Amino acid sequence: MPPSLTTQITQIERVRLAGANDTEWDIAIKYPEKPAKGIITAISSTRRCNSSSDDNSSSLALPALTHPHIHLDKAYVHSTRECTHLLPSEGSFQEALSLTTQAKKQFNQADLMKRGEWLLAESVSAGVTAMRAFVEVDHTVKLTCLEAGLKLKDQWKECCDVQIVSFAQDPIFSSEYGDENRDLIEEALQRYPQIDVIGTTPYVESSTDAARRNIDWAIETALKLDKHVDFHLDYTLDGSKEALVWYVLQALQRNNWTSQSSRRRVMLGHCTRLTLFTNDEWSDLAKKIRNNDLPVSFVGLPTSDMYMASASPAVNAPHNRARGTLHVLKMIREHGLDAIIGVNNVGNAFTPWGSADPLSLACLGVGIYQAGTQKDAELLYECVSTRARAAIGLLGSRGGSGLMLKEGDQPDIVLLHNVDDTGCNVSRPRRSVAEVVWDPPARVSRHVIANGRLKLPSHPMYPETARYSFKDNDA
Repeated sequence: MPPSLTTQITQIERVRLAGANDTEWDIAIKYPEKPAKGIITAISSTRRCNSSSDDNSSSLALPALTHPHIHLDKAYVHSTRECTHLLPSEGSFQEALSLTTQAKKQFNQADLMKRGEWLLAESVSAGVTAMRAFVEVDHTVKLTCLEAGLKLKDQWKECCDVQIVSFAQDPIFSSEYGDENRDLIEEALQRYPQIDVIGTTPYVESSTDAARRNIDWAIETALKLDKHVDFHLDYTLDGSKEALVWYVLQALQRNNWTSQSSRRRVMLGHCTRLTLFTNDEWSDLAKKIRNNDLPVSFVGLPTSDMYMASASPAVNAPHNRARGTLHVLKMIREHGLDAIIGVNNVGNAFTPWGSADPLSLACLGVGIYQAGTQKDAELLYECVSTRARAAIGLLGSRGGSGLMLKEGDQPDIVLLHNVDDTGCNVSRPRRSVAEVVWDPPARVSRHVIANGRLKLPSHPMYPETARYSFKDNDA
């Protein structure tokens, strides 16, 4: 069940901000809208502090975390008794598709709600206050996963803004079930206006022509219904296969989908085929997006990509098995592309390893991208926070870069405290964003504020370094 929340916070006192560690700040929050949407109205410095001193125990206030791409209905399948016989034996993509199809035949509302709550609880406790959640619609599960996802979206709305993706993992223009799968998604879109995003997987179609029809249908339908669109795209390291990203951009141009014509965005996930691009191809891609004002974002999914996307080893070098995932930091810095990272799957055949904590993913990025500077760490945090939120269309006009809280921001905040999580009466401070990313603190060290309301921890540790003032219930 969702966590207990306090009443609305009107003041947070004595915290440090990203990029301003030598000063403590007070944050004022007001609620001008009904239903009440909070807004930070003032941030004022209170006193100087020595950021290098061990005595500095002020909490660090950062923007809340975001899941830009996560599968709600398939989470923790491996943790259920019903699926203990469906554990991976090969680790291949085709095996994961097969095992997941078998698991989906056993899905029911109670099971989906239980595992969905596991994912939401793990995510919210880590500091996630917004997510784009995929739920599958097809001939196997019909609308069961979608209906469970919509229930969870409503039940958890006070602490997490859940965007629901009506997702076609299976073909919708090929195979014996293609027409039925597409009909079911169209039925879902008509029946449930709460759906935020149309998602498809063009690469599972039986031919390039069918994949292109998949793309055209998704873009045209999303524009007609005013939805975001999200493609699982180009998930291969086979350089002989056509990169469909070019066709997606052509289809967006053909349908006049620009940042000016629609506030809805387009997300392209995985895209491991793009790691084989030359510098000229990357430059052409960035130029095409920029010159045509296309609201396109890319999401790398390292835990899945590194596990699933691998090239066959060479005969004379059997241990040399190339793996690939989008280099999001280079995409941002060298080409000006909008790129982020996401958790994707947790506890199933597509990704049996890793957690739902976006900070652990940012930490992994340090090694994957050989990104060890403080600026690298700050950018990686943005990629699971402000940039991720902007990419799924939730951040508004603020933009996605920067971690210092500002006036006008929505009060979705993670406060990182110095807490003894060792049981040894020793607490190790993390004074900067880099220290948080390099070695993420335990959840017990995190206070999560969702739209100005503090998630009450179930443990007895209440750090006193940050002080809160609350709005009266009757106010």
